[in-house]
Amino acid sequence: MRIGADSQRTGRGLAAPPLARRRLLALPLLAVLPAEGLTQGLTQGLTQGGLVIGRVAPGTRLALDGRALRVGPGGEYAFGLGRDHGPEAVLTVTPPSGRPEAQRLEVAKRDWPVQSITGLPPKQVTPDATALRRIKLERERLATARATDSALTDFAAGFVLPTHGRVSGVFGSQRILNGEPRQPHYGFDIAAPAGTPIVAACDGTVTLAAEFFFFGRLIVLDHGHGVNTLYAHCSAIGVREGQRVEAGQHIGAVGATGRVTGPHLHFGLSWFATWLDAQPVLPSVTG
Repeated sequence: MRIGADSQRTGRGLAAPPLARRRLLALPLLAVLPAEGLTQGLTQGLTQGGLVIGRVAPGTRLALDGRALRVGPGGEYAFGLGRDHGPEAVLTVTPPSGRPEAQRLEVAKRDWPVQSITGLPPKQVTPDATALRRIKLERERLATARATDSALTDFAAGFVLPTHGRVSGVFGSQRILNGEPRQPHYGFDIAAPAGTPIVAACDGTVTLAAEFFFFGRLIVLDHGHGVNTLYAHCSAIGVREGQRVEAGQHIGAVGATGRVTGPHLHFGLSWFATWLDAQPVLPSVTG
């Protein structure tokens, strides 16, 4: 049964995965900086696709590659490095009472695997004109949700596993669909039986709950400072847009809606428009 816009509920009474309440700060992609250390701790361990979460002295101003970063009242900040980010990033730090300091950060290159998927309906590999118009509108709607720049600092608490199952797809892999090379895969896939509970990976606010052509039924949560998580191909949606949720709270169920060959959760992590690798910041997946 779908729980959609016509019948909303939180699903708090349903069982969450056993590790749902566990919090984890995973290094090196999640880094906490000492309040007075400026950029110490960021000179090593950064990679393409990585999420960085840090803390500086309150009142410090930051900019990444010339783009200003939001800094929370406790000095919390976050930024992401895309799949194809270059070999270095520049973090400019301006202390509350001091001069700007530019720190060049090394970004390690990663080798991305190739993943071949067959058996997809032809219309999902090469959509017709009507479907393309729908897809364009959906991309704009998703981009708007991911552009949210709220003052929330939920991301600083770390993330829990959104469901349990088998890893069936990894971030960054080059996808070949029915023999045709396509764009990289920007999610972390966990295969599980349809109906398996999906929980919020972090406290946050629902910015999108809808049904899309490719993603099927999906949910997007805002965790603050541009950090978002996405839950796609759901068989059921148990939250509504604007709703606050807690880490480990039931928000939906694994399904096979959209472009899929079987039931699984496509879990996405992003910093604004930049897709990131979610696997390193999650506890290990267990079936």
